[in-house]
Amino acid sequence: MSKFRTINFSTHVDGLEHVRFITAKTPNLKGRGDICAFIPPGTQPGDNLPVAILMHGVYGSAWNWVYNGNVHLAALTMIEQGEIPPMILAMPSDGLWGDGSGYLPHNGYNFEKWITEDILNALIETVPGATAASPLFIAGLSMGGFGALRIGAKYGHLFKAMAGHSSITSLPQMKLFVEEDLAEYAQSDNTDEDVLATVLKYKDTLPPMRFDCGETDLLIEYNRELHQQLTNHNIAHSYAEHPGEHEWPYWSQHIQTSLKFFAEQL
Repeated sequence: MSKFRTINFSTHVDGLEHVRFITAKTPNLKGRGDICAFIPPGTQPGDNLPVAILMHGVYGSAWNWVYNGNVHLAALTMIEQGEIPPMILAMPSDGLWGDGSGYLPHNGYNFEKWITEDILNALIETVPGATAASPLFIAGLSMGGFGALRIGAKYGHLFKAMAGHSSITSLPQMKLFVEEDLAEYAQSDNTDEDVLATVLKYKDTLPPMRFDCGETDLLIEYNRELHQQLTNHNIAHSYAEHPGEHEWPYWSQHIQTSLKFFAEQL
């Protein structure tokens, strides 16, 4: 029996041979949500392939990583060259609330459970090779980096590793991008509003973590500060800086490092 009242799965699309689109209705969104999925060639039912959830930033949606980042092409090449094993990429919308949901529960929606519960369940029902035993990873850019690092830390029992690119590191930074009042995002436990606070709260169950940022990115100082704070608290992590700004050419390049990092954890 389906875990969703309705779920819809696209057929083959010319030019996107290994990409499919899923739409599922869930109480967590009070309606439908979209997922874009890259499925490696040759995938068979029961393969238990690893699943990497890739989360977009503000203003975006499920199609961003494919149409702006070409991540499906990079993953296919990396698989063919043996740099990573066959791996499903699940690229959900954030729930399409305001300029960005922050992947947090608020205003009667649970954008966090959409990620931690609905995404894998939708894949299991529609995608060959995705099962309850599939190893899970999580990564994201900007607002998606905030979601990936925070959710990855909070749900360390679900994820084998987490990664962020040009990440928002604390909720107040959302105001650099969104017009919605920050009060709309407020959490009953303000630990959930900050990556460092979440990491420290769940430090005993943290999965491996990496994050990076462009040297001329508007969020670089926040990422440097997070790196230093994690170091001061003796929290194991990998941090890197590279030339680049808050832009798709940077994310398209460095998501490949995160996919390799995930492969290393298998």
